[in-house]
Amino acid sequence: VQLQASGGGLVQPGGSLGLSCTASGNILSINVMGWHRQAPGKQREVIASINTGDSSTYYADSVEGRFTIVRDNVKDTVYLRMNSLKPEDTAVYTCYAETLTYPNIYWAQGTLVTVSS
Repeated sequence: VQLQASGGGLVQPGGSLGLSCTASGNILSINVMGWHRQAPGKQREVIASINTGDSSTYYADSVEGRFTIVRDNVKDTVYLRMNSLKPEDTAVYTCYAETLTYPNIYWAQGTLVTVSS
């Protein structure tokens, strides 16, 4: 499985930003895709994920109601829409995919999201 992420950048507080992550390779082995983030000096946090089977979603409390994860099966891509961004959302965001086969998890290259005025 290979993951190609895009998006991110600089946005003002209260603004919106989108991330995307496209999977290729043995995509049928993927059962969950999502993002985690890590801010300087903080632990990595899984913020959103989506089950590729039933499209059920998970959101961390810190982003619930502001972030939305969706998937496009045709494009093998998941999207993370981030609204009402706060300075504390500043972090490196990394797309990941969990698979049913070893090694069970893959990551894309992280992308920096900076929320600042």
